[in-house]
Amino acid sequence: MYRKDLQGWLKHFDFLLLDIISLNLSIYIAFIIQKTFIKVEDTFLSFATDETAKFVVVANIAAAVTALMLHTYKNILKRGYYKELVSVIKFTATVFLATVLYIFSFENDSSDRIKVILYISAGIFFVLSYVIRVLYKKIVLYNLRNKEGSSLLVVTTSDIAEGVLNTLEETMLGEFSIKGLVIVDRDMTGSEINGYPVLANEKDAAEYVCRQWIDEVFVNVHNDDMYPYKLIDEFESMGLAIHIRLANREKMEEKHQLVERLGGYTVLTTTINYATPIQLFAKRLFDIIGGFVGSVATLLLCVFVAPMIYIKSPGPIFFKQERVGKNGKKFKIYKFRTMYLDAEERKKELMEENRVKDGMMFKLDFDPRIIGSKKLDNGKIKKGIGGWLRSLSIDEFPQFFNVLKGEMSLVGTRPPTVDEWEKYELHHRARLAIKPGVTGMWQVSGRSKITDFEKVVRLDTMYIREWSILLDIKILFKTVFTVLKREGSM
Repeated sequence: MYRKDLQGWLKHFDFLLLDIISLNLSIYIAFIIQKTFIKVEDTFLSFATDETAKFVVVANIAAAVTALMLHTYKNILKRGYYKELVSVIKFTATVFLATVLYIFSFENDSSDRIKVILYISAGIFFVLSYVIRVLYKKIVLYNLRNKEGSSLLVVTTSDIAEGVLNTLEETMLGEFSIKGLVIVDRDMTGSEINGYPVLANEKDAAEYVCRQWIDEVFVNVHNDDMYPYKLIDEFESMGLAIHIRLANREKMEEKHQLVERLGGYTVLTTTINYATPIQLFAKRLFDIIGGFVGSVATLLLCVFVAPMIYIKSPGPIFFKQERVGKNGKKFKIYKFRTMYLDAEERKKELMEENRVKDGMMFKLDFDPRIIGSKKLDNGKIKKGIGGWLRSLSIDEFPQFFNVLKGEMSLVGTRPPTVDEWEKYELHHRARLAIKPGVTGMWQVSGRSKITDFEKVVRLDTMYIREWSILLDIKILFKTVFTVLKREGSM
């Protein structure tokens, strides 16, 4: 799922918050200076008098309104020292002129003490705001330049590729990590442009992306005849976020679209769904709380589960396996070990008994690799410790560690194994548009009873398209009832 950035002043709310803190700190320092060094006719009152409180409230409102009306923080990360100085002068002058106007218009009986605090705090705020902005920008820019941004694939033509890369490098500020290029007007696969590899041509690009970690795609083709509409449709079917430079817009009208900025370009973004930073923050907070509770429960379960596993099958208590996460990023998933140590080696022998078509998932009616599992002479299956851990979904609990690490979410899609992922067709990749989950639409809709992988894909893409926090909560409640009733477990 695509992260839709905040726009306007909300995009730099952190700078507004710092300015508000600086403003209130400046007023308090001015109050202390007035009290200590300056004699005024008024008898000294405490800082929390009605008179002072009105001044503080008016100044804070003036600061917020000024920031909104003057677009004070627009392009703040790109401004140099001089432009920042001019911006702070304008901001300080406007805020305090508005405050003075209020005091002299509506508070005619204001004391000299308030006026002294006003003038002193204006000077302090000017210095404090400028210094804090400059220092904080250095921290933000350092973090942006040193963080690993989203993996971006650039689709363009050979004649403008170098210029496109230069523009993106100058303006992205750590938002993206360029994976490489697809050149659509000629086959340059294997070569490099500006140090970035050409990964595929137009014909092979979809298959390449289907097997790789790619978060987003940027399409910039200046010649209308060369626009790769079929390729864009294939990317869209995979659930990728696609940014298209604003040209040829009329041919993309049926898509789910957003007009945004990508580096130095205005682009048309098409995506399976999007979420604002506030929505993603809420989901991540939900995951952290649930992940912490689940991790504590996992440690408590270890006291009882670990000895039972080890007695029946000496070896590691936890099972680690490489899985494919959001947009193809690989990670290690954790589970309580419910299979014998040679389970992976024996998997090939059992592929013919797989209940899921085409091997897109691996499910057996009877899996002899499960610890303690036996098939009796009468055909009935006797569950051992591994089977009981699975039927109660206790083996899934260590995945809460993955949730805390940010590799998984409480609710999402089932993360495929690498060999399953390698068999994906283009539209299957849409399942990877979000973080995988401990539970999800598939788990509450039948789990192992569903043997048609296409139905799994439909359930997962439906979840992604309709995602909301309320839907996550609904799925979590359904999961509890599903586990208690042991529906669809193997």
